[in-house]
Amino acid sequence: MELNNKQAKEILNAIIFELEKRGKYAVVAIADAHGELLAFEKMDNTKLPSIANAINKAYTAARTQKSTSEIGKALKDPVKGYDIAFYGDPKICGWGGGVPVISNGKVIGAAAVSGLSQEEDEDIARIGVGQLKLA
Repeated sequence: MELNNKQAKEILNAIIFELEKRGKYAVVAIADAHGELLAFEKMDNTKLPSIANAINKAYTAARTQKSTSEIGKALKDPVKGYDIAFYGDPKICGWGGGVPVISNGKVIGAAAVSGLSQEEDEDIARIGVGQLKLA
């Protein structure tokens, strides 16, 4: 199973709802299991760098099958840390806000938020993913 367009829009709408409820603005990107974009929205008043950041966060979470905050922590670890160039992919990022969508133990896609603090981006992305009804 892979995340489909209907599910991507369901996650996107849940995230937008949460952002509006909080009175916040951000960019939201939903990707398939390969990291390719399925759904996207840039809310008004969101800064332009958040566009690429959201897309790259979703890509990273799908491709690495980890939250982007996990990648970021690993990059900063003084003992086990590594250079992000290790991945050989300039779209891989370590800013928090991207989370994988998991069904039956398998990553089927990813959701990302960009424009707030890394912690709030990730929190809202997780809320959106949590609203997905998987059959």
